[in-house]
Amino acid sequence: MKRVIVKKGDIFFVKINDTTKRYFQYITNDLKQLNSDVIRCFKKIYSIEENPNLAEIIKDEVFFYAHCVVKFGVKLSYWEKVGNITNVGTFEHILFRGTNDYGTIEGEEPIKVSNNWYVWHINDVVSEKVGKLEGENRKAEIGIVMDPESIVHRIRTGCYDGFYPDYE
Repeated sequence: MKRVIVKKGDIFFVKINDTTKRYFQYITNDLKQLNSDVIRCFKKIYSIEENPNLAEIIKDEVFFYAHCVVKFGVKLSYWEKVGNITNVGTFEHILFRGTNDYGTIEGEEPIKVSNNWYVWHINDVVSEKVGKLEGENRKAEIGIVMDPESIVHRIRTGCYDGFYPDYE
């Protein structure tokens, strides 16, 4: 198997279906979340034949931010690299959320709504326990490290597959 090297700034595309695709960029690592890769996915959907300029791609509105392992997605052919651009934006505004109220023990009902949330910014040393998600914290992205299939599902549908508690 070919060795996969990914660098900050790398841009990838994911096929949404046979005729369209969407792009994302690997922007940094988050020491707070297992030093995992952080990506920003862009909103615009392109036809499969289009090959837009990289600078044009990153000017688009961000659809979502997520943690994942970018090279696994390449190795498993979930996405394909198209180039690199050093402009990765800023990170101070990116907010992630987490809760320990996910996962279930066999026979137990999963917790559907959590009031035990914590939030953090990329590379924060300590998470902030906020309890119930209110105000700006409701805009925080789910911060667990997602597998490539879940990233592709979100790129295609706007939602993650699998179960994670909601906040209301």
